[in-house]
Amino acid sequence: MTATASPALAAPCGGDFGSWVAAMKAEAVAAGETPATVDAFFAGANPDPRVLKADRAQGVFRKSFLEFSQSLISKDRLQKGIANASRYGDIFARAEKDYGVSRGILLAFWAFETDFGAVQGDFNTRNALVTLAHDCRRPDLFQPQVLAAIQMHGLGEFDLDTTGAWAGEIGMVQMLPGDILRLGVDGDGDGLVTLKTSAPDAILSGARLLQSHGWRAGEPWLQEVILPDSFDWELTGLDTQLAAEQWAAMGVQVRSGVVANGLPASILLPQGRKGPAFLAYPNYSVLFNWNKSFVYVTTAAYFATRLMGAEPYRAGNPDPALPVAQMKALQQKLAALGHDVGQIDGILGASTRIAVQKEQTRLGLPADAWPTADLLERL
Repeated sequence: MTATASPALAAPCGGDFGSWVAAMKAEAVAAGETPATVDAFFAGANPDPRVLKADRAQGVFRKSFLEFSQSLISKDRLQKGIANASRYGDIFARAEKDYGVSRGILLAFWAFETDFGAVQGDFNTRNALVTLAHDCRRPDLFQPQVLAAIQMHGLGEFDLDTTGAWAGEIGMVQMLPGDILRLGVDGDGDGLVTLKTSAPDAILSGARLLQSHGWRAGEPWLQEVILPDSFDWELTGLDTQLAAEQWAAMGVQVRSGVVANGLPASILLPQGRKGPAFLAYPNYSVLFNWNKSFVYVTTAAYFATRLMGAEPYRAGNPDPALPVAQMKALQQKLAALGHDVGQIDGILGASTRIAVQKEQTRLGLPADAWPTADLLERL
């Protein structure tokens, strides 16, 4: 789960680790921590090469939406989600009352992050944080997280043997130290915020975090839809928003429930016009504050609808996803044509989708933002 980065860098990234630690210690003391607390926190701290390997990989996000969703969503996971919704019904009711966040969304992220708390990660959290804070890829995000962990340690809320995800997140819903300090909720009334062992704490803290990112109470986030054969594919994508009733007037039909009249929405085609189609509301975009991956967020949003009673999606028969090498070649061609596709990484992210759709329009192809071998050949 991501956190808002601080603009201040306490220490120059990279270089000698000992020198970096000395600079971070000075920053922590300047922020009000005692030298004894700071020294204790860094005693024995070491970079973890496994963390950097995981940070550079993340190949799972190269999977298509259908591949990813079918690998994460199972009958067993659905049943566990329904059981936990019942077991912690009063806590989910509090999350909805106090923070406006649906139990479906909270259950989906709880399931995907840690399988409802069963798999929380075995990386030493302190070492993961200092590794990423010392590394030069995202020091502006992780140096403040180190300072937050030091503060938690001083308060007796962070043990140096704490384990979690490779990116420093802790607990059942995988929150970073800064977010735990700022938004953690004592859901079980024991006076502590313990996201590793307390489901009530984790559920309510996750809800408060989403509220802080702009979650809109009582509003949907995603609905599967059926599009008419005559639909204008250029209107698809998150860049185009119309009122939900305008989409309905164009022949867009929701598979369950009714469209949320008055709300802006976009037509989302994770695998192009031949695959599933969704109506994405403002709350869908809020989820990118939890995870930046398009395929992860879309899968979590869809799973949340299933947990709330929606039918399984109609998978359709989309054109095959491009292999990594071809996707990179496509990104290189798009970049050469002047499109901003971000990093050439073989991942079909938002910027690559936008560029694909623009080139499909230029070439007179169905502009559904799904790259195919035919598009690659034409470019």
